[in-house]
Amino acid sequence: TLRVVSAFRSVSGDEGVSVGSAVREQHGRDESVHRCQPPDVVVFPRSVEEVSALAKICHHHQLPMIPFGTGTGLEGGVGALKGGVCFSLRKMDQVLDLHLEDFDVTVEPGVTRKGLNSYLRDTGLWFPVDPGADASLCGMAATSASGTNAVRYGTMRVNVLNLEVVLADGTVLHTAGKGRRPRKTSAGYNLTNLFVGSEGTLGIITKATLRLFGIPESMVSAVCSFPSVQSAVDSTVQILQAGVPIARIEFLDDVMINACNRFNNLSYAVTPTLFLEFHGSSKGMEEQVSITEEITRDNGGSDFAWAEDEETRGRLWKARHDAWYAALALRPGCKAYSTDVCVPISRLPQIIVETKEDLIRNNITGSPIAGHVGDGNFHCLIVLDPSDPDEVQRVHSFTERLARRALAMDGTCTGEHGIGLGKRALLREEVGPLAIEVMQGLKATLDPKNLMNPGKVL
Repeated sequence: TLRVVSAFRSVSGDEGVSVGSAVREQHGRDESVHRCQPPDVVVFPRSVEEVSALAKICHHHQLPMIPFGTGTGLEGGVGALKGGVCFSLRKMDQVLDLHLEDFDVTVEPGVTRKGLNSYLRDTGLWFPVDPGADASLCGMAATSASGTNAVRYGTMRVNVLNLEVVLADGTVLHTAGKGRRPRKTSAGYNLTNLFVGSEGTLGIITKATLRLFGIPESMVSAVCSFPSVQSAVDSTVQILQAGVPIARIEFLDDVMINACNRFNNLSYAVTPTLFLEFHGSSKGMEEQVSITEEITRDNGGSDFAWAEDEETRGRLWKARHDAWYAALALRPGCKAYSTDVCVPISRLPQIIVETKEDLIRNNITGSPIAGHVGDGNFHCLIVLDPSDPDEVQRVHSFTERLARRALAMDGTCTGEHGIGLGKRALLREEVGPLAIEVMQGLKATLDPKNLMNPGKVL
């Protein structure tokens, strides 16, 4: 290994290569419950040329390669199962090629979603995809991430126009052709979306060209509480069926609202609740709001509590984005696991009600549910003590039952977090053996030596 490490140093300099145990530990885990599995070496490339040169060395010595963005993933995607080399991409943090009039921008992997939006601050444009964490945009592409705005603006799948990817042998691929950024294309196989959601198993994403959006003239948020889970979710379905172009519609159950109240010093009613947001022109907003208010009222919803100024809106959505940390605060010293099923929207009321019954029946107490109900995607945030084998087993059985319940309703085991380590068997159940074979064939073509993030997804 010494020879390899000195080869890495000749590419990235002494400060660009680390074998120290603290740095390796830090790069062997994400925010999931999976245990830390540190790589043998961490490299910090500064450019695509360096990533390519380092990959060639790894390929020659048959060393596994694991890309690392911000480490905020939830499925154990960065663990070095077979040792090898972690490519920490945070030094590549440039925003390149912003085209205001074309609504697109290209970013390197060290640019996070908040970083990009702060760079765009005075342009009138923004990038709306917002997972809970301030994640790397290329990492978000790698996991096909989304968040609270996806109901209106789509997930990473529809917002990535082109990717630059370093393949296992160090060659550099531009998935839509070098520098190309048309709004639509029908040219050839959709390679860009093959890599969106590939979780580092096919190549290392070194640039992403993203679609941007104009900041709406006005944005208002509202909070509405409901007598039951069913009435809140029924409202959601009806709002979408009425064609309201809602920007965000988030469900929080009583347990979640209670945790948010305690964590953020808020005082919302502790009952099933929707957080809503409307984007548009002042005139268009009035219509959206009045239709929505009528629907929620018909379903027994409370009057809306409005948040119009940016500060109040910011507080509201911070409470929603902090759900993960609020849940953790319920049991200090424990870890949190978030389920991620997604079902056709009409099946949502049934699956959420059944899930709550399952939690109570199996004594998995105090697990809040929060969800992007406009997409049929919800999370059950389970706080558990990883050193209690009985609890770990109970939670594991619950998550398998929940995933199978979603599959039985024609849904998926993961809407936005990815497969990673823990859902590989569920993926096979979801897509079937033939689709898995096709995926394995694609993997074998691009990475015949199985060096790219081995042991994940498939």
